[in-house]
Amino acid sequence: MKRTYILPLLAILGLCLAIAAVIYGNRPAGEKTQGIPVFQPPFDAYVAGVGIVEASSGNIAVGAPVSGVVTEIYVKVGNHVKAGDPLFKIDASDLQAQLVTAHARVKEAEAALQQPRHRFEYAENLYKRNPDVISSQDLSDRRDEAAQAEAALALAKAQLEQLQMEVERHTVHALVSGEILQLKMRLGEFVEGSNSLTSPLLMLGSDDRMNVRVDIDEHDAWRVQPKAEAVAFVRGNPAIKIPLRYEYTEPYVVPKTTLTGQSTERTDTRVLQTLYSFERANLPVYTGQLLDVYIEAQPDHDTKGQQ
Repeated sequence: MKRTYILPLLAILGLCLAIAAVIYGNRPAGEKTQGIPVFQPPFDAYVAGVGIVEASSGNIAVGAPVSGVVTEIYVKVGNHVKAGDPLFKIDASDLQAQLVTAHARVKEAEAALQQPRHRFEYAENLYKRNPDVISSQDLSDRRDEAAQAEAALALAKAQLEQLQMEVERHTVHALVSGEILQLKMRLGEFVEGSNSLTSPLLMLGSDDRMNVRVDIDEHDAWRVQPKAEAVAFVRGNPAIKIPLRYEYTEPYVVPKTTLTGQSTERTDTRVLQTLYSFERANLPVYTGQLLDVYIEAQPDHDTKGQQ
């Protein structure tokens, strides 16, 4: 009899557990997911564009003037450097060995100059006292010998100076003051010296004031007036509103490269690039970051009606 009641009881227990699971799963959540924050445009009539943050000096791509192994890295990302400070060093041991020989050649040339110089000076003094003691031809020959030895010394010094300049080129210095924005090299890594900076070894930029390069669609470019009021908003936090100062407009329309990601966005248009700036202070804004920029403009329909 006990076995007869066990199976129905298990079935009833399983049904109760299933009902409880359904009720628990369908109960309203205690916390609601926060939606994407939105904000109202700051102007009644405006032109909107995407702006990318740049250093006020421009993003300076630093490469290696020569190929070789990185033996010293003097900076880290985020360091502030002054103009003239060393950034990194390329191995120059082969040139250092040549410098030893070049110094020896200079000393040798200096020693080789002593005899012909003394002979010429002695002959010149004799000729001044009594021209009959030494012929003018002999005096001229000794002058030529001294000049030839001086030329050899000058050549040795020039070769030494050239080697010293080559050694100095292996240490790259900052040409402007600023912040190290990016560092793409490692100690002991072999780097290529090239004029192409598609992948710079180091990125440097002035951080006292930041620039925003705004892409304005060519269809709205005619509405933008120089020195018009403009503000930028940080994506993800519309509460951070940044007043912008107009700097200049580049008078050349370029293909659009900075995208907003919106489904209605067209990528086959060209844009007018306008540069604004702002004080960085303690703002959580970084070089390379995208900002939403709004520029005050006349209403589209009002302007068209005036034409």
